[in-house]
Amino acid sequence: MNRIAIIVGTVYGGAQYLAEQAEQLLSGRGYLCSLHPEPKLDAVLAEDPDVWLVISSTTGQGDIPDNALPFFIDARDRFPLLTDKIMAVIGLGDSSYDNFCGAGKQFYELLQELQGKPLAEPLWIDACETLEPETEALPWLEAHFPARG
Repeated sequence: MNRIAIIVGTVYGGAQYLAEQAEQLLSGRGYLCSLHPEPKLDAVLAEDPDVWLVISSTTGQGDIPDNALPFFIDARDRFPLLTDKIMAVIGLGDSSYDNFCGAGKQFYELLQELQGKPLAEPLWIDACETLEPETEALPWLEAHFPARG
């Protein structure tokens, strides 16, 4: 579990900022990280990461952000099996909407269908309760990605 692809779905930049913070934290813990703010399936597959970490906000009625939608559709349609790969999802949302963290939930379901092994239960961060998502996400990452020697 050395190489981590961080796949970003963002609308206003909050998820990208969080992904950049995650990359910095995980790199500092000894992981080889690649950040994908405009994710392309072929680029992620070519890296052959051990972990697919999706950090995504939600737009509209639980929709995947425009920057990550082509990646999602490509993965869904091409169905690359993630056997022996670990996956983790951090979803950003607002619980005042019916489809809270809808994009993160769609990513989580897809990665499960692709046979990715969950690192942990997904982290759903509610903008109604947390103004700075990194205050929840970074400790979650520290708990699930131990420092490497």
